[in-house]
Amino acid sequence: MGSEISSLQVTHETVERLSREKILVIGGGPAGLAAAIAARSAGHLVTVVERSLPPIDKACGEGILPAGVSALQQLGVSTLPQYGFPIRGVRFISGSISVDAPFPSGLGLGLRRTQLHELLVERAGQLGIRFEWGVLSETSDRTGFRWIIGADGVGSRTGSEAGLDSVRRDSSRFGFRRHYRIIPWTDYVEVYWGAHNQVYVTPIGADEVGIAVLTRDPRIRLDRALVEFPLLMERLDGAASITAERGGRTISRRLRRVVQGNTVLIGDASGSVDAITGGGLTLAFRQAVALRDCLCCGDVNRYGSIHPEMMRRAALGDRLLLLLDRFPRLRHAVVRTLAAQPTIFGRLLAALDDSHEVA
Repeated sequence: MGSEISSLQVTHETVERLSREKILVIGGGPAGLAAAIAARSAGHLVTVVERSLPPIDKACGEGILPAGVSALQQLGVSTLPQYGFPIRGVRFISGSISVDAPFPSGLGLGLRRTQLHELLVERAGQLGIRFEWGVLSETSDRTGFRWIIGADGVGSRTGSEAGLDSVRRDSSRFGFRRHYRIIPWTDYVEVYWGAHNQVYVTPIGADEVGIAVLTRDPRIRLDRALVEFPLLMERLDGAASITAERGGRTISRRLRRVVQGNTVLIGDASGSVDAITGGGLTLAFRQAVALRDCLCCGDVNRYGSIHPEMMRRAALGDRLLLLLDRFPRLRHAVVRTLAAQPTIFGRLLAALDDSHEVA
């Protein structure tokens, strides 16, 4: 894509003009905060409006791919190594067969969603970004803002109001997550494949792991799902659950456009991948870096051109993994093949991470 800020030629007059423009970010989750940090880094005055109070939590696997860690560092969130748990790679387990591979381009990070949110809020505060917590976006005054960035999640009201709710593809599943007090037994994210669901194990601290289940059945809960995986049950035997089970929908969704007039969408508001990819946060942070660079050169419409390619790459992994979810026999054969040729699995991880190209 070639949109690194170092390659942009921005005149002094352009910087002065952009620094007087105001941007309103609707949504204060990780995507919204990353967008706010990106816009402020490009010289804009930024206000974030969010109906919830920090720190904001959400049921998710809580793993950030190496590309996401790199994007956060580009946005100045440089304290990440002091928190969470470094993740070396991914392991697939299907029945008695397992295959794993390290990430080819560095370490990922397992980090509680609330801790990630606190780090992003801290960085935004350092930059002088203005917050309006506990405020409904529809009651917020939008006059005087050059750009409105919608980061208000799937079914974005901001996108709908701008006519950006035309969907190319849409499917959904359900996810549930709980944290356990236990020393991680691996520095890999483990994905246990069952007949009708997947269970993710993400190390997120020196003595803490997150367990999440993804399923098409809204009646499934974590305890019921774990019964299918005796090895994991044995691992967790005696470990205390330290948070209540939290659930939500995970949606795979692509929009036709993400820029209209003075409205720009980012994160899940701009389209999303199923949590099975583990790449939702990474995708949002990469989008924020791309948006920053487009704001720096004064061409936000270019973000609208970059975004579809980013989503297309993410959707390839999304479709592949959901295909394995739908067809257990195919999945078992694929995992068996990957176990016999682990270098192929390494290439799959490289494609899912896509860390060689951040914007």
